[in-house]
Amino acid sequence: MTQTTYDYVIVGGGSAGSVLANRLSDGGQSSVLVLEAGRSDYPWDLFIQMPAALTFPSGNPFYDWRYESDPEPHMGGRRVAHARGKVLGGSSSINGMIFQRGNPLDYERWGADAGMESWDFAHCLPYFNRMENALAADPDDELRGHSGPLVLERGPATNPLFQAFFAAAQEAGYPLTDDVNGYRQEGFAAFDRNVHKGQRLSASRAYLRPEFGRKNLTVLTRALVTKVNFKGNVATGVTYRRNGKTHQVTAGEVILAGGAINTPQLLQLSGVGNASHLNSLGINSVVNLPGVGENLQDHLEVYIQHACTQPVSMQPALDLWRYPLIGLQWMLGRKGPAATNHFEGGGFVRSNEDVAYPNLMFHFLPVAVRYDGQKADAKHGYQVHIGPMYSDARGSLKIKSTDPTVHPSMLFNYLSTDQDRREWVEAIHVARDILGQSAMGPFNGGELSPGRSVQTDAEILDWVARDAETALHPSCTAKMGPDSDPMAVVNPLDMTVHGTRGLRVVDASAMPYVTNGNIYAPVMMLAEKAADLIAGKAPLAPQHAEFYRHGVSPLERGGSVPAAAAAVAAKG
Repeated sequence: MTQTTYDYVIVGGGSAGSVLANRLSDGGQSSVLVLEAGRSDYPWDLFIQMPAALTFPSGNPFYDWRYESDPEPHMGGRRVAHARGKVLGGSSSINGMIFQRGNPLDYERWGADAGMESWDFAHCLPYFNRMENALAADPDDELRGHSGPLVLERGPATNPLFQAFFAAAQEAGYPLTDDVNGYRQEGFAAFDRNVHKGQRLSASRAYLRPEFGRKNLTVLTRALVTKVNFKGNVATGVTYRRNGKTHQVTAGEVILAGGAINTPQLLQLSGVGNASHLNSLGINSVVNLPGVGENLQDHLEVYIQHACTQPVSMQPALDLWRYPLIGLQWMLGRKGPAATNHFEGGGFVRSNEDVAYPNLMFHFLPVAVRYDGQKADAKHGYQVHIGPMYSDARGSLKIKSTDPTVHPSMLFNYLSTDQDRREWVEAIHVARDILGQSAMGPFNGGELSPGRSVQTDAEILDWVARDAETALHPSCTAKMGPDSDPMAVVNPLDMTVHGTRGLRVVDASAMPYVTNGNIYAPVMMLAEKAADLIAGKAPLAPQHAEFYRHGVSPLERGGSVPAAAAAVAAKG
Protein backbone atom coordinates (compact mmCIF):
# COMPACT_ATOMS: atom_id res chain seq x y z
CA MET A 1 0.00 0.00 0.00
CA THR A 2 1.38 3.39 -0.99
CA GLN A 3 0.42 6.83 0.25
CA THR A 4 1.09 10.24 -1.26
CA THR A 5 -0.24 13.75 -0.67
CA TYR A 6 -1.57 16.24 -3.23
CA ASP A 7 -3.29 19.60 -2.99
CA TYR A 8 -6.05 18.41 -5.31
CA VAL A 9 -7.14 14.89 -6.20
CA ILE A 10 -9.53 14.85 -9.16
CA VAL A 11 -11.58 11.68 -9.51
CA GLY A 12 -12.21 11.28 -13.24
CA GLY A 13 -10.16 12.35 -16.23
CA GLY A 14 -13.15 13.04 -18.44
CA SER A 15 -14.65 16.29 -19.70
CA ALA A 16 -14.83 18.20 -16.41
CA GLY A 17 -11.73 16.53 -14.99
CA SER A 18 -9.61 17.62 -17.96
CA VAL A 19 -10.62 21.26 -17.49
CA LEU A 20 -10.01 21.16 -13.74
CA ALA A 21 -6.61 19.51 -14.12
CA ASN A 22 -5.50 22.19 -16.57
CA ARG A 23 -6.76 25.19 -14.62
CA LEU A 24 -5.85 24.04 -11.08
CA SER A 25 -2.30 23.03 -12.06
CA ASP A 26 -1.71 26.30 -13.93
CA GLY A 27 1.09 28.33 -12.38
CA GLY A 28 2.80 25.33 -10.83
CA GLN A 29 1.90 26.16 -7.22
CA SER A 30 -0.67 23.43 -6.54
CA SER A 31 -0.02 19.71 -6.94
CA VAL A 32 -2.78 17.91 -8.84
CA LEU A 33 -3.46 14.19 -9.21
CA VAL A 34 -5.99 12.92 -11.75
CA LEU A 35 -7.29 9.39 -11.24
CA GLU A 36 -9.01 7.99 -14.32
CA ALA A 37 -10.50 4.50 -14.09
CA GLY A 38 -10.39 3.95 -17.86
CA ARG A 39 -7.53 3.54 -20.27
CA SER A 40 -5.44 6.20 -21.99
CA ASP A 41 -6.68 7.95 -25.13
CA TYR A 42 -3.74 6.86 -27.24
CA PRO A 43 -3.03 9.13 -30.23
CA TRP A 44 -2.79 6.10 -32.50
CA ASP A 45 -6.23 4.76 -31.51
CA LEU A 46 -8.31 5.26 -34.65
CA PHE A 47 -11.61 4.47 -32.90
CA ILE A 48 -11.09 7.54 -30.70
CA GLN A 49 -9.32 9.94 -33.01
CA MET A 50 -11.20 9.34 -36.27
CA PRO A 51 -14.50 11.29 -36.17
CA ALA A 52 -16.57 8.90 -38.27
CA ALA A 53 -15.46 5.93 -36.14
CA LEU A 54 -17.73 7.08 -33.32
CA THR A 55 -20.00 4.04 -33.70
CA PHE A 56 -17.21 1.60 -32.74
CA PRO A 57 -16.44 2.57 -29.09
CA SER A 58 -20.11 2.56 -28.04
CA GLY A 59 -20.90 -0.80 -26.47
CA ASN A 60 -17.24 -1.88 -26.65
CA PRO A 61 -15.94 -2.80 -23.15
CA PHE A 62 -12.53 -1.36 -23.98
CA TYR A 63 -14.03 2.13 -24.32
CA ASP A 64 -17.47 2.03 -22.72
CA TRP A 65 -18.63 1.35 -19.14
CA ARG A 66 -21.82 -0.09 -20.68
CA TYR A 67 -24.33 1.07 -18.11
CA GLU A 68 -27.99 0.32 -18.57
CA SER A 69 -31.19 1.43 -16.91
CA ASP A 70 -33.47 -0.71 -14.82
CA PRO A 71 -36.52 -1.98 -16.70
CA GLU A 72 -38.34 1.21 -17.66
CA PRO A 73 -42.01 0.87 -16.67
CA HIS A 74 -43.32 3.15 -19.42
CA MET A 75 -41.18 1.56 -22.15
CA GLY A 76 -42.45 -1.98 -21.96
CA GLY A 77 -40.03 -2.91 -19.20
CA ARG A 78 -36.99 -2.78 -21.49
CA ARG A 79 -33.58 -1.65 -20.31
CA VAL A 80 -31.98 1.32 -22.07
CA ALA A 81 -28.23 1.10 -22.72
CA HIS A 82 -26.12 4.05 -21.58
CA ALA A 83 -22.65 4.38 -23.09
CA ARG A 84 -20.13 6.27 -20.93
CA GLY A 85 -16.50 6.83 -21.84
CA LYS A 86 -14.07 4.38 -20.21
CA VAL A 87 -11.04 6.30 -21.36
CA LEU A 88 -9.11 9.50 -20.72
CA GLY A 89 -11.29 12.32 -21.95
CA GLY A 90 -14.35 10.42 -20.71
CA SER A 91 -17.40 10.57 -22.91
CA SER A 92 -15.84 13.39 -24.95
CA SER A 93 -13.57 10.66 -26.38
CA ILE A 94 -16.49 8.55 -27.64
CA ASN A 95 -19.41 10.97 -28.17
CA GLY A 96 -20.84 12.49 -31.33
CA MET A 97 -18.64 15.62 -31.08
CA ILE A 98 -21.62 18.01 -31.23
CA PHE A 99 -21.05 21.30 -29.43
CA GLN A 100 -24.22 23.00 -28.19
CA ARG A 101 -24.36 25.42 -25.31
CA GLY A 102 -28.09 25.13 -24.76
CA ASN A 103 -30.40 28.11 -24.77
CA PRO A 104 -29.58 31.21 -22.68
CA LEU A 105 -32.96 30.74 -21.03
CA ASP A 106 -31.71 27.40 -19.68
CA TYR A 107 -29.29 29.36 -17.50
CA GLU A 108 -31.90 31.97 -16.65
CA ARG A 109 -33.88 29.01 -15.32
CA TRP A 110 -30.87 27.88 -13.28
CA GLY A 111 -30.34 31.37 -11.90
CA ALA A 112 -34.00 31.84 -10.98
CA ASP A 113 -33.84 29.21 -8.23
CA ALA A 114 -33.06 30.37 -4.70
CA GLY A 115 -29.32 30.64 -4.11
CA MET A 116 -28.48 30.07 -7.77
CA GLU A 117 -28.24 33.71 -8.86
CA SER A 118 -24.56 33.37 -9.85
CA TRP A 119 -25.43 30.72 -12.44
CA ASP A 120 -27.68 32.79 -14.70
CA PHE A 121 -26.67 33.35 -18.33
CA ALA A 122 -24.77 36.58 -17.65
CA HIS A 123 -22.53 34.74 -15.16
CA CYS A 124 -22.07 31.66 -17.39
CA LEU A 125 -21.42 33.46 -20.68
CA PRO A 126 -17.85 34.63 -19.82
CA TYR A 127 -16.87 31.03 -19.15
CA PHE A 128 -18.35 29.78 -22.41
CA ASN A 129 -16.35 32.48 -24.14
CA ARG A 130 -13.15 31.67 -22.24
CA MET A 131 -13.13 28.06 -23.37
CA GLU A 132 -14.14 28.56 -27.01
CA ASN A 133 -12.28 29.25 -30.21
CA ALA A 134 -15.32 29.38 -32.50
CA LEU A 135 -13.72 29.56 -35.93
CA ALA A 136 -16.93 30.20 -37.88
CA ALA A 137 -18.30 32.89 -35.58
CA ASP A 138 -17.99 36.59 -36.31
CA PRO A 139 -14.76 37.77 -34.57
CA ASP A 140 -16.71 40.74 -33.20
CA ASP A 141 -19.54 38.63 -31.78
CA GLU A 142 -19.55 39.19 -28.01
CA LEU A 143 -21.61 36.05 -27.51
CA ARG A 144 -18.84 33.73 -28.79
CA GLY A 145 -15.30 32.99 -27.67
CA HIS A 146 -12.40 33.34 -30.08
CA SER A 147 -9.17 32.28 -28.34
CA GLY A 148 -9.94 29.37 -25.99
CA PRO A 149 -8.56 25.82 -26.06
CA LEU A 150 -11.74 24.30 -27.55
CA VAL A 151 -11.35 24.83 -31.29
CA LEU A 152 -14.81 24.60 -32.85
CA GLU A 153 -15.25 23.95 -36.54
CA ARG A 154 -18.64 24.53 -38.15
CA GLY A 155 -20.04 21.58 -40.05
CA PRO A 156 -19.80 22.25 -43.78
CA ALA A 157 -23.30 20.78 -44.39
CA THR A 158 -22.67 21.05 -48.14
CA ASN A 159 -24.26 17.72 -49.06
CA PRO A 160 -27.38 18.49 -51.12
CA LEU A 161 -29.46 16.63 -48.54
CA PHE A 162 -28.54 19.22 -45.90
CA GLN A 163 -29.53 22.04 -48.21
CA ALA A 164 -32.83 20.35 -49.00
CA PHE A 165 -33.50 19.77 -45.31
CA PHE A 166 -32.86 23.43 -44.43
CA ALA A 167 -35.14 24.50 -47.27
CA ALA A 168 -37.82 22.07 -46.08
CA ALA A 169 -37.64 23.48 -42.56
CA GLN A 170 -38.30 26.94 -43.98
CA GLU A 171 -41.20 25.62 -46.06
CA ALA A 172 -42.66 24.18 -42.85
CA GLY A 173 -42.50 27.62 -41.24
CA TYR A 174 -39.30 27.38 -39.23
CA PRO A 175 -36.47 29.93 -39.57
CA LEU A 176 -32.80 29.54 -40.30
CA THR A 177 -30.33 31.01 -37.83
CA ASP A 178 -26.72 32.07 -38.22
CA ASP A 179 -25.49 30.25 -35.10
CA VAL A 180 -27.38 28.00 -32.67
CA ASN A 181 -24.76 28.91 -30.04
CA GLY A 182 -25.02 32.64 -30.68
CA TYR A 183 -27.72 35.30 -30.47
CA ARG A 184 -30.54 33.04 -31.67
CA GLN A 185 -30.63 29.33 -30.96
CA GLU A 186 -34.11 28.83 -32.40
CA GLY A 187 -33.96 27.75 -36.03
CA PHE A 188 -31.84 25.55 -38.29
CA ALA A 189 -28.16 25.86 -39.13
CA ALA A 190 -24.86 24.08 -39.52
CA PHE A 191 -23.55 22.92 -36.12
CA ASP A 192 -20.32 23.63 -34.26
CA ARG A 193 -18.35 20.44 -33.69
CA ASN A 194 -15.42 19.25 -31.59
CA VAL A 195 -13.62 18.25 -34.76
CA HIS A 196 -10.42 20.06 -35.70
CA LYS A 197 -8.47 19.42 -38.90
CA GLY A 198 -10.30 16.15 -39.48
CA GLN A 199 -9.69 14.74 -36.00
CA ARG A 200 -11.72 14.46 -32.79
CA LEU A 201 -10.83 17.22 -30.33
CA SER A 202 -11.77 15.69 -26.98
CA ALA A 203 -11.49 17.44 -23.64
CA SER A 204 -8.30 15.48 -23.04
CA ARG A 205 -6.71 16.65 -26.30
CA ALA A 206 -7.79 20.25 -25.74
CA TYR A 207 -7.04 20.66 -22.04
CA LEU A 208 -5.13 17.76 -20.52
CA ARG A 209 -2.58 16.33 -22.92
CA PRO A 210 -1.01 19.72 -23.76
CA GLU A 211 -0.08 20.06 -20.07
CA PHE A 212 1.37 16.59 -19.46
CA GLY A 213 4.78 18.21 -19.05
CA ARG A 214 3.80 20.13 -15.92
CA LYS A 215 5.76 18.81 -12.95
CA ASN A 216 2.88 19.49 -10.59
CA LEU A 217 0.36 17.46 -12.63
CA THR A 218 0.13 13.66 -12.36
CA VAL A 219 -2.35 11.61 -14.40
CA LEU A 220 -2.93 7.94 -13.64
CA THR A 221 -5.14 5.78 -15.85
CA ARG A 222 -6.73 2.43 -14.93
CA ALA A 223 -7.05 3.78 -11.38
CA LEU A 224 -10.50 2.98 -9.98
CA VAL A 225 -11.39 5.09 -6.96
CA THR A 226 -13.37 2.94 -4.55
CA LYS A 227 -14.00 5.36 -1.70
CA VAL A 228 -13.59 8.91 -0.48
CA ASN A 229 -11.89 8.78 2.91
CA PHE A 230 -13.26 10.92 5.72
CA LYS A 231 -12.23 12.04 9.18
CA GLY A 232 -15.55 13.06 10.63
CA ASN A 233 -17.13 15.06 7.82
CA VAL A 234 -13.78 16.18 6.35
CA ALA A 235 -12.62 14.46 3.16
CA THR A 236 -8.98 13.53 3.65
CA GLY A 237 -8.27 11.66 0.44
CA VAL A 238 -9.32 8.60 -1.56
CA THR A 239 -8.72 4.88 -1.84
CA TYR A 240 -8.15 3.48 -5.33
CA ARG A 241 -7.20 0.25 -7.08
CA ARG A 242 -4.56 0.06 -9.76
CA ASN A 243 -2.69 -2.88 -11.23
CA GLY A 244 -4.28 -5.24 -8.72
CA LYS A 245 -3.13 -3.21 -5.71
CA THR A 246 -4.96 -0.91 -3.30
CA HIS A 247 -3.56 2.57 -2.75
CA GLN A 248 -4.47 5.52 -0.59
CA VAL A 249 -3.73 9.13 -1.32
CA THR A 250 -4.30 12.14 0.92
CA ALA A 251 -5.51 15.43 -0.44
CA GLY A 252 -6.21 18.98 0.58
CA GLU A 253 -9.28 18.80 -1.67
CA VAL A 254 -11.08 15.86 -3.26
CA ILE A 255 -12.98 16.79 -6.43
CA LEU A 256 -15.42 14.30 -7.92
CA ALA A 257 -15.64 14.66 -11.70
CA GLY A 258 -16.76 11.17 -12.69
CA GLY A 259 -20.06 12.20 -14.26
CA ALA A 260 -23.73 11.89 -13.40
CA ILE A 261 -23.54 8.13 -12.84
CA ASN A 262 -20.18 7.54 -11.17
CA THR A 263 -20.20 10.59 -8.90
CA PRO A 264 -23.42 9.77 -7.00
CA GLN A 265 -22.34 6.12 -6.91
CA LEU A 266 -19.02 7.06 -5.28
CA LEU A 267 -20.70 9.47 -2.88
CA GLN A 268 -23.04 6.71 -1.72
CA LEU A 269 -20.21 4.17 -1.43
CA SER A 270 -18.39 6.71 0.76
CA GLY A 271 -21.31 7.30 3.13
CA VAL A 272 -22.77 10.45 1.57
CA GLY A 273 -26.40 10.04 0.56
CA ASN A 274 -29.71 8.83 1.88
CA ALA A 275 -28.74 7.44 5.27
CA SER A 276 -31.50 4.84 5.46
CA HIS A 277 -30.58 3.39 2.07
CA LEU A 278 -26.85 3.34 2.90
CA ASN A 279 -27.45 1.75 6.30
CA SER A 280 -29.49 -1.00 4.62
CA LEU A 281 -26.31 -1.94 2.72
CA GLY A 282 -24.13 -1.78 5.83
CA ILE A 283 -22.55 1.58 4.94
CA ASN A 284 -22.06 4.01 7.81
CA SER A 285 -23.54 7.41 7.01
CA VAL A 286 -21.10 10.32 6.97
CA VAL A 287 -23.65 12.90 5.84
CA ASN A 288 -27.36 12.29 5.29
CA LEU A 289 -28.01 13.88 1.89
CA PRO A 290 -31.21 12.40 0.42
CA GLY A 291 -30.69 14.28 -2.86
CA VAL A 292 -27.68 12.18 -3.89
CA GLY A 293 -28.77 10.13 -6.90
CA GLU A 294 -32.15 11.83 -7.20
CA ASN A 295 -33.33 14.33 -9.84
CA LEU A 296 -31.90 12.12 -12.62
CA GLN A 297 -32.56 13.65 -16.06
CA ASP A 298 -31.69 12.75 -19.65
CA HIS A 299 -32.73 13.19 -23.27
CA LEU A 300 -34.40 10.41 -25.20
CA GLU A 301 -34.32 10.34 -29.00
CA VAL A 302 -35.55 8.39 -32.02
CA TYR A 303 -34.40 8.13 -35.62
CA ILE A 304 -36.82 8.94 -38.43
CA GLN A 305 -35.21 7.38 -41.48
CA HIS A 306 -35.98 7.78 -45.18
CA ALA A 307 -34.77 6.04 -48.30
CA CYS A 308 -33.10 8.44 -50.73
CA THR A 309 -33.91 8.28 -54.44
CA GLN A 310 -30.69 9.94 -55.60
CA PRO A 311 -27.12 8.70 -55.09
CA VAL A 312 -26.07 11.63 -52.90
CA SER A 313 -26.19 10.16 -49.39
CA MET A 314 -23.24 8.83 -47.40
CA GLN A 315 -24.82 5.36 -47.22
CA PRO A 316 -22.23 3.71 -49.49
CA ALA A 317 -19.48 4.72 -47.03
CA LEU A 318 -20.99 2.17 -44.62
CA ASP A 319 -20.05 -0.74 -46.92
CA LEU A 320 -17.35 -2.79 -45.20
CA TRP A 321 -15.30 -3.21 -48.37
CA ARG A 322 -14.84 0.58 -48.54
CA TYR A 323 -13.41 0.88 -45.02
CA PRO A 324 -9.71 0.32 -45.88
CA LEU A 325 -9.68 3.05 -48.54
CA ILE A 326 -11.66 5.47 -46.37
CA GLY A 327 -9.34 4.78 -43.44
CA LEU A 328 -6.24 5.26 -45.58
CA GLN A 329 -7.60 8.54 -46.91
CA TRP A 330 -8.06 9.76 -43.34
CA MET A 331 -4.66 8.56 -42.10
CA LEU A 332 -2.79 10.19 -45.00
CA GLY A 333 -4.57 13.53 -45.03
CA ARG A 334 -7.31 13.67 -42.38
CA LYS A 335 -9.81 13.91 -45.25
CA GLY A 336 -12.74 12.04 -46.70
CA PRO A 337 -15.86 10.48 -45.14
CA ALA A 338 -13.93 9.50 -41.99
CA ALA A 339 -12.94 13.12 -41.22
CA THR A 340 -16.43 14.21 -40.20
CA ASN A 341 -18.85 13.17 -37.46
CA HIS A 342 -21.68 13.63 -40.04
CA PHE A 343 -23.71 15.55 -37.42
CA GLU A 344 -23.09 18.67 -39.47
CA GLY A 345 -26.42 20.44 -39.06
CA GLY A 346 -29.85 20.49 -37.49
CA GLY A 347 -31.91 22.85 -35.41
CA PHE A 348 -34.14 23.76 -32.50
CA VAL A 349 -37.87 24.52 -32.59
CA ARG A 350 -40.82 25.03 -30.28
CA SER A 351 -43.44 22.31 -30.74
CA ASN A 352 -46.23 24.39 -29.18
CA GLU A 353 -46.94 27.94 -28.06
CA ASP A 354 -46.82 27.05 -24.36
CA VAL A 355 -43.02 26.93 -24.29
CA ALA A 356 -40.86 30.05 -24.17
CA TYR A 357 -37.92 28.56 -26.04
CA PRO A 358 -37.17 25.50 -28.18
CA ASN A 359 -38.16 22.18 -26.66
CA LEU A 360 -37.20 20.00 -29.64
CA MET A 361 -33.75 19.31 -31.07
CA PHE A 362 -33.04 17.98 -34.56
CA HIS A 363 -29.85 16.39 -35.83
CA PHE A 364 -29.90 15.71 -39.56
CA LEU A 365 -27.61 13.15 -41.18
CA PRO A 366 -27.15 12.37 -44.90
CA VAL A 367 -27.06 8.68 -43.98
CA ALA A 368 -29.49 6.23 -42.35
CA VAL A 369 -27.66 4.46 -39.53
CA ARG A 370 -28.16 3.93 -35.81
CA TYR A 371 -25.64 5.08 -33.22
CA ASP A 372 -24.39 1.51 -32.80
CA GLY A 373 -23.59 1.28 -36.52
CA GLN A 374 -26.67 -0.68 -37.62
CA LYS A 375 -27.54 0.70 -41.06
CA ALA A 376 -30.95 0.92 -42.67
CA ASP A 377 -31.81 -1.49 -45.48
CA ALA A 378 -31.47 1.03 -48.28
CA LYS A 379 -28.89 1.80 -50.96
CA HIS A 380 -29.12 5.47 -50.04
CA GLY A 381 -30.81 7.12 -47.07
CA TYR A 382 -31.00 9.99 -44.61
CA GLN A 383 -32.43 10.57 -41.15
CA VAL A 384 -33.19 13.01 -38.37
CA HIS A 385 -32.63 12.43 -34.68
CA ILE A 386 -35.48 14.04 -32.75
CA GLY A 387 -36.56 14.27 -29.12
CA PRO A 388 -37.92 16.62 -26.42
CA MET A 389 -35.31 18.65 -24.58
CA TYR A 390 -36.65 19.49 -21.12
CA SER A 391 -38.98 16.75 -20.05
CA ASP A 392 -40.35 16.95 -16.52
CA ALA A 393 -39.73 13.21 -16.00
CA ARG A 394 -37.36 12.53 -13.11
CA GLY A 395 -35.50 9.40 -12.17
CA SER A 396 -33.12 8.16 -9.52
CA LEU A 397 -29.83 6.31 -9.11
CA LYS A 398 -29.00 4.06 -6.15
CA ILE A 399 -26.12 1.72 -5.44
CA LYS A 400 -27.20 -1.87 -4.90
CA SER A 401 -23.90 -3.22 -3.59
CA THR A 402 -20.86 -2.07 -1.64
CA ASP A 403 -18.74 -3.38 -4.52
CA PRO A 404 -17.70 -0.35 -6.61
CA THR A 405 -17.52 -2.47 -9.77
CA VAL A 406 -21.24 -3.30 -9.58
CA HIS A 407 -23.24 -0.82 -11.65
CA PRO A 408 -25.87 1.11 -9.72
CA SER A 409 -29.60 0.84 -10.18
CA MET A 410 -30.84 3.57 -12.54
CA LEU A 411 -34.43 4.37 -13.36
CA PHE A 412 -35.06 7.34 -15.68
CA ASN A 413 -38.88 7.10 -15.84
CA TYR A 414 -38.93 7.96 -19.55
CA LEU A 415 -42.42 8.73 -20.92
CA SER A 416 -43.85 8.87 -17.41
CA THR A 417 -45.47 12.33 -17.53
CA ASP A 418 -48.23 14.00 -19.51
CA GLN A 419 -45.81 16.69 -20.71
CA ASP A 420 -43.30 14.13 -21.90
CA ARG A 421 -45.86 12.12 -23.83
CA ARG A 422 -47.45 15.24 -25.35
CA GLU A 423 -44.11 16.58 -26.58
CA TRP A 424 -43.09 13.21 -28.01
CA VAL A 425 -46.20 13.11 -30.16
CA GLU A 426 -45.58 16.71 -31.22
CA ALA A 427 -41.94 15.91 -32.01
CA ILE A 428 -42.82 13.16 -34.47
CA HIS A 429 -45.47 15.29 -36.17
CA VAL A 430 -43.03 18.22 -36.53
CA ALA A 431 -40.27 15.99 -37.92
CA ARG A 432 -42.60 14.33 -40.42
CA ASP A 433 -43.96 17.70 -41.48
CA ILE A 434 -40.48 18.95 -42.33
CA LEU A 435 -39.36 15.76 -44.05
CA GLY A 436 -42.57 15.76 -46.10
CA GLN A 437 -42.06 19.23 -47.60
CA SER A 438 -41.56 19.69 -51.32
CA ALA A 439 -37.90 20.63 -50.90
CA MET A 440 -37.21 17.03 -49.85
CA GLY A 441 -39.35 15.67 -52.70
CA PRO A 442 -36.52 15.05 -55.19
CA PHE A 443 -34.80 12.83 -52.62
CA ASN A 444 -37.70 11.31 -50.68
CA GLY A 445 -37.86 7.58 -51.26
CA GLY A 446 -40.31 6.97 -48.44
CA GLU A 447 -40.13 6.61 -44.68
CA LEU A 448 -38.21 3.54 -43.53
CA SER A 449 -38.64 4.11 -39.80
CA PRO A 450 -41.05 4.15 -38.08
CA GLY A 451 -43.01 3.55 -41.30
CA ARG A 452 -46.64 3.81 -42.39
CA SER A 453 -47.94 1.57 -39.60
CA VAL A 454 -47.22 4.28 -37.04
CA GLN A 455 -49.75 7.10 -37.43
CA THR A 456 -51.97 7.71 -34.39
CA ASP A 457 -50.77 9.30 -31.18
CA ALA A 458 -51.01 5.95 -29.42
CA GLU A 459 -49.01 4.24 -32.17
CA ILE A 460 -46.36 6.95 -31.98
CA LEU A 461 -45.96 6.56 -28.22
CA ASP A 462 -45.83 2.79 -28.56
CA TRP A 463 -43.10 3.07 -31.20
CA VAL A 464 -41.10 5.52 -29.09
CA ALA A 465 -41.36 3.16 -26.11
CA ARG A 466 -40.06 0.28 -28.28
CA ASP A 467 -37.42 2.09 -30.33
CA ALA A 468 -36.10 5.18 -28.54
CA GLU A 469 -32.52 5.39 -27.32
CA THR A 470 -30.85 7.68 -24.87
CA ALA A 471 -29.14 10.73 -26.38
CA LEU A 472 -26.46 10.06 -23.74
CA HIS A 473 -27.07 13.10 -21.56
CA PRO A 474 -27.52 11.76 -17.98
CA SER A 475 -27.33 14.63 -15.53
CA CYS A 476 -28.50 16.39 -12.37
CA THR A 477 -27.96 13.58 -9.80
CA ALA A 478 -26.12 15.81 -7.29
CA LYS A 479 -27.71 19.12 -8.08
CA MET A 480 -26.47 22.53 -7.05
CA GLY A 481 -28.62 24.46 -4.61
CA PRO A 482 -28.53 26.10 -1.17
CA ASP A 483 -28.52 23.97 1.97
CA SER A 484 -32.06 25.18 2.63
CA ASP A 485 -33.13 22.91 -0.25
CA PRO A 486 -33.40 19.41 1.26
CA MET A 487 -32.64 17.79 -2.13
CA ALA A 488 -29.63 19.96 -3.01
CA VAL A 489 -26.20 18.30 -2.83
CA VAL A 490 -23.68 20.90 -4.02
CA ASN A 491 -23.17 24.47 -2.81
CA PRO A 492 -23.40 26.67 -5.94
CA LEU A 493 -20.99 29.22 -4.47
CA ASP A 494 -17.96 26.92 -4.13
CA MET A 495 -19.04 23.42 -5.38
CA THR A 496 -18.58 21.82 -1.94
CA VAL A 497 -20.85 18.95 -0.95
CA HIS A 498 -23.28 20.11 1.71
CA GLY A 499 -22.35 18.94 5.20
CA THR A 500 -18.75 18.13 4.25
CA ARG A 501 -15.41 19.90 4.05
CA GLY A 502 -12.73 19.29 1.45
CA LEU A 503 -15.12 17.52 -0.94
CA ARG A 504 -16.47 19.05 -4.15
CA VAL A 505 -18.46 17.89 -7.16
CA VAL A 506 -17.83 19.28 -10.64
CA ASP A 507 -19.55 17.47 -13.50
CA ALA A 508 -22.97 16.94 -15.10
CA SER A 509 -24.38 15.65 -11.83
CA ALA A 510 -24.20 19.20 -10.38
CA MET A 511 -26.53 20.62 -13.04
CA PRO A 512 -29.96 21.46 -11.53
CA TYR A 513 -31.79 21.04 -14.87
CA VAL A 514 -30.64 19.46 -18.11
CA THR A 515 -30.07 21.99 -20.87
CA ASN A 516 -31.85 21.85 -24.24
CA GLY A 517 -29.08 20.33 -26.31
CA ASN A 518 -26.06 18.08 -26.04
CA ILE A 519 -24.56 18.64 -22.59
CA TYR A 520 -20.82 18.49 -23.30
CA ALA A 521 -20.51 22.27 -23.70
CA PRO A 522 -22.46 23.08 -20.49
CA VAL A 523 -20.31 20.63 -18.52
CA MET A 524 -17.13 22.24 -19.82
CA MET A 525 -18.46 25.70 -18.93
CA LEU A 526 -19.41 24.49 -15.46
CA ALA A 527 -15.89 23.12 -14.93
CA GLU A 528 -14.28 26.35 -16.14
CA LYS A 529 -16.31 28.38 -13.65
CA ALA A 530 -15.82 25.83 -10.86
CA ALA A 531 -12.05 25.95 -11.32
CA ASP A 532 -12.05 29.64 -10.41
CA LEU A 533 -14.32 29.01 -7.41
CA ILE A 534 -12.11 26.18 -6.13
CA ALA A 535 -8.86 28.08 -6.66
CA GLY A 536 -10.25 31.09 -4.80
CA LYS A 537 -10.00 33.35 -7.83
CA ALA A 538 -12.43 36.17 -8.42
CA PRO A 539 -15.09 34.88 -10.84
CA LEU A 540 -15.18 36.47 -14.25
CA ALA A 541 -17.45 39.51 -14.34
CA PRO A 542 -20.97 38.79 -15.60
CA GLN A 543 -21.53 39.66 -19.24
CA HIS A 544 -24.98 41.11 -19.85
CA ALA A 545 -25.41 40.42 -23.56
CA GLU A 546 -28.71 40.43 -25.42
CA PHE A 547 -30.06 37.16 -26.78
CA TYR A 548 -33.17 36.15 -28.69
CA ARG A 549 -36.44 35.65 -26.82
CA HIS A 550 -39.46 34.54 -28.81
CA GLY A 551 -41.97 37.36 -29.20
CA VAL A 552 -39.91 39.94 -27.30
CA SER A 553 -37.58 42.50 -28.89
CA PRO A 554 -34.50 43.94 -27.12
CA LEU A 555 -36.09 47.40 -27.18
CA GLU A 556 -39.18 46.08 -25.39
CA ARG A 557 -36.86 44.97 -22.57
CA GLY A 558 -35.15 48.35 -22.49
CA GLY A 559 -31.91 47.04 -23.99
CA SER A 560 -29.84 48.03 -26.97
CA VAL A 561 -30.06 46.29 -30.31
CA PRO A 562 -26.83 44.33 -30.95
CA ALA A 563 -25.65 43.62 -34.45
CA ALA A 564 -26.81 39.99 -34.24
CA ALA A 565 -30.31 41.06 -33.22
CA ALA A 566 -30.45 43.61 -36.02
CA ALA A 567 -29.46 40.93 -38.51
CA VAL A 568 -32.22 38.63 -37.27
CA ALA A 569 -34.75 41.47 -37.53
CA ALA A 570 -33.61 42.26 -41.07
CA LYS A 571 -34.18 38.64 -42.10
CA GLY A 572 -37.66 38.74 -40.62
